[in-house]
Amino acid sequence: MLVHLRLTVPAALADAVRRLVVEHDHTTNVTLQAGAGLKPPGDLIEVDVARESAAALVRDLQALGLDEDGGIVLTTPTGTPFRAARVLEAQAPGHPDDAVIWDSVEATAYGGATPTLSYHVFLVIAVALAAVAVITDSSVLVVGAMVVGPEFSAIAALCVGLVLRRPRLITRSAMLLVLGFALAIGVVTVLALLARATGMVEAVDITRPRPGTGFIWHPDRWSFVVAVLAGAAGALALAIERSTIMVGVFISVTTVPAAGNLALGLAVGDAGEIGGSAAQLGLNVVGMVTAGVLVLLLIRTAWPWLALRAERIFGTAGPA
Repeated sequence: MLVHLRLTVPAALADAVRRLVVEHDHTTNVTLQAGAGLKPPGDLIEVDVARESAAALVRDLQALGLDEDGGIVLTTPTGTPFRAARVLEAQAPGHPDDAVIWDSVEATAYGGATPTLSYHVFLVIAVALAAVAVITDSSVLVVGAMVVGPEFSAIAALCVGLVLRRPRLITRSAMLLVLGFALAIGVVTVLALLARATGMVEAVDITRPRPGTGFIWHPDRWSFVVAVLAGAAGALALAIERSTIMVGVFISVTTVPAAGNLALGLAVGDAGEIGGSAAQLGLNVVGMVTAGVLVLLLIRTAWPWLALRAERIFGTAGPA
């Protein structure tokens, strides 16, 4: 698997960058368009690099100052069906599926910490679905609310910010997490009050025994265990860019269902529902953040060493 780099190179860095990408052990398809850059002015250099070595090459380019005076764009091709790609994959240390490009991880984290309209709309919808799930005691709707909820992007961004020591990212993600849930819970509380006023919902619908959804506001030690495992899986999926795994993370934790139950508890004034839901929500967030930070710290420090050993043990080197 290769990563494609498109580099806008000012004249002062042209020779150094050209020499770096040509002499690199794990690059191919190096092309140069002299003077093609208009804004900023300079040369356009494109290069494919083995994914395992992409992070190191980007660091070298940044050391030259290209990130300050030029441009670096990373993309992942959908396919590289040629022999040189297979050779580079076999030669590069580790396996491409285990490679971590921290610049991409950080960029994804900043995107996940952005307070967009769509984020808040999805979270409100998810919490509203969770509230309906509580009223109807539907475990199926609980799962649906979990999948719709976008909150893990903010949690993952908080983990990245803590590990990479990015105060701005920490602040943005924490504010998005807190304010996002506050807004969603507030909106659903108002909707629940309107539903009570019109007779659509009675207090007994929320306070009665609910065998299908009662777990939402009854946190226990297993709630924390699940949150830790989900946070660990989510952080690893973020680092190695496995977006499909995120769906499993979304349906593992009861953050959104707890928020929905909390909104209903506020609407009917039930202290038990409010306290239990708030505890469940807090326990899940703390567990995921704790595990996410620990996993990202492991990836930051020992992952390259572990990936190399795994390649030797499991024989995962690609064919040349």
